[in-house]
Amino acid sequence: MKISALKENFNDENRVAITPDTIKLFQRLGLDVLIENGAGNNSGYLNNMYEENGAKIVTRNDCLKANICLCVKMPNQEDLNQLNENSVLIGILNPYENKKYFNTLKDKRIISCCMELIPRISRAQSMDVLSSQANLAGYRSVIDAAEQFGKAFPMMMTAAGRVNPAKVMVLGVGVAGLQAIATAKRLGAVVSATDVRSVTKEQVESLGGKFIMVEDEESTNAETISGYAKEMSDEYKKKQAKLISDTIAKQDIVICTALIPGKKAPVLISQEMVESMVSGSVVVDLAVEAGGNCPLSKLGKVINHKGVKVIGYANVPGKVAKDASALYSKNIFNFLSLIINKEEKKINLNWEDEIVNAVVLTNEGKLRLEKFN
Repeated sequence: MKISALKENFNDENRVAITPDTIKLFQRLGLDVLIENGAGNNSGYLNNMYEENGAKIVTRNDCLKANICLCVKMPNQEDLNQLNENSVLIGILNPYENKKYFNTLKDKRIISCCMELIPRISRAQSMDVLSSQANLAGYRSVIDAAEQFGKAFPMMMTAAGRVNPAKVMVLGVGVAGLQAIATAKRLGAVVSATDVRSVTKEQVESLGGKFIMVEDEESTNAETISGYAKEMSDEYKKKQAKLISDTIAKQDIVICTALIPGKKAPVLISQEMVESMVSGSVVVDLAVEAGGNCPLSKLGKVINHKGVKVIGYANVPGKVAKDASALYSKNIFNFLSLIINKEEKKINLNWEDEIVNAVVLTNEGKLRLEKFN
């Protein structure tokens, strides 16, 4: 069986699905590893590094003809047309936005696997793409904020006087939010955070942050079975908006990370709130690709609104491409270990396994996951 990694065709995508370090792991599964020429260049993995570890550098067409084709994002229509029937496609396929490709996947009887649908259970942690990539996004959001912020993060005592520490507020305490808190604390900032889920209070405080939230009956049941935040009622959103409004004017940096899977990101910061911040402050919107937590954020841009910089970088994990690729490749290997029978060298899908059941989008010419109909 042959497994391949495609070179991503998107301008902002620097990641690659196989790294030199994971080649040997895939080979242990009985797979011959093919890498598209230059696939790892943007993440610091050159062709010779792949060849030295046992992979073969080939054309894009050769990669598309492999038994298992790995990608970061969904390939375009032209690429999908080149896939062999009954082959396997694995990546962050974004089925919410890519329904136009479903017919091709079904017609070619592709086994398509959406890595972002890995369930949040302990057994699947090593395969959890959303967590591995969000962790790096949270880190990078603070670095990006520090780059745009015209002051230092830590408190400094000098002969010339004192430099006060930066005040950082994190909205949304998921994986990205927690890493943003940890990174900002390491840089010496005073950090506060808010989330609709009361269970996140202990996590924030364990990292040295101050937790603030709207506490009412709704907040006690604000988490889904999968561990994500639920969409809250309009009444709760009004209370939350007042809480943020009362706090945000005192902050130097605000990092927004709130996402709801498959839905538009909730608006947490209004234009009026941004205008209440001191000139020189920074807002980082990690949810910009899902509509944004701030209406002022522009995809892929840094805008200056009345002295406040609003950062809306797309694909933030791709800005830490080397580490993001390494983690992503390990996630995929761990998932493949679950579905490959290496003795018989074939794919074995066990539908009683909740991970397999959650991830496989199309199989045998049918759309399996009805929620994407």
